Amino acid sequence: MKKVTKAVIPAAGLGTRVLPATKAQPKEMLVIVDKPSLQYIVEELVESGIKDIVIITGRNKNSIEDHFDYSFELEETLKEEGKEDLLEKVKHLSNLANIYYVRQNHPLGLGHAILKAKPFIGDEPFVIALGDDIVHNDKTATSQLMDVYEKYGASVLGVQNVPEKDVSKYGIVKPFLKLDDKTVEVEDFIEKPSIEEAPSTLACLGRYLLDGKIFKYLEETKPGKGGEIQLTDAILKMLKDGNKVVAHNFQGKRYDIGNKIGLLKANIEFGLRNEETREDLIKYLKEELIIK
Repeated sequence: MKKVTKAVIPAAGLGTRVLPATKAQPKEMLVIVDKPSLQYIVEELVESGIKDIVIITGRNKNSIEDHFDYSFELEETLKEEGKEDLLEKVKHLSNLANIYYVRQNHPLGLGHAILKAKPFIGDEPFVIALGDDIVHNDKTATSQLMDVYEKYGASVLGVQNVPEKDVSKYGIVKPFLKLDDKTVEVEDFIEKPSIEEAPSTLACLGRYLLDGKIFKYLEETKPGKGGEIQLTDAILKMLKDGNKVVAHNFQGKRYDIGNKIGLLKANIEFGLRNEETREDLIKYLKEELIIK
């Protein structure tokens, strides 16, 4: 079994759910406390042992590349001013991992974006971490999926249970066989079903670990819902072709920072976890924002 060392982050979306903030900047660069949301995802991947990351970008996304690049002027200024703590934070960014960029020149869906990474991934297993989803846990969501992949030797969908009223927002898994307390073998995978159509409440929430075979199925997948090439459709074809796919109910709190309330919740809760901001934020919430 090949070791998982590569990951893809699709970051080409327009971020329409948080306009006007994303009119001139990528949604992935919206700040949570003191870091852009994308940095949290990259750090999760690196902590999990990922060495090489390809970020799929689009127009007006150059700030993503600048953020993870070496900045001579900034580093020299911080060095001259003796701001060693800030210097280390900045140097940390350009040394996180081997990061590569591919542009999705047409907005043809998540499946199309992933297909852009084929020359980089080849036939190796790889992680997909969606740019909208941040997961907080002591053990990263990516590490949890890697453990499941090693145990069962199959592609893994990262899932959690969602309220029944929300199933139409996600790809929903139909379980076939329970493998352990948190893992099931997948029989079917339905994109954004109605409540009546949904086979469960297990929703795929922004983390996948897929066999490199997925590229073959993506190439064969025709545009589906919304005229886009759906990753869900390709996974389903791979599944129906006899390739085992499992779903793992990963542990951790997931934040959908692609919408306003998710972004606000992430800022508050990460602010409460941050040593620099925790005390002042608690004081502010207690004294200024007592909502009765």
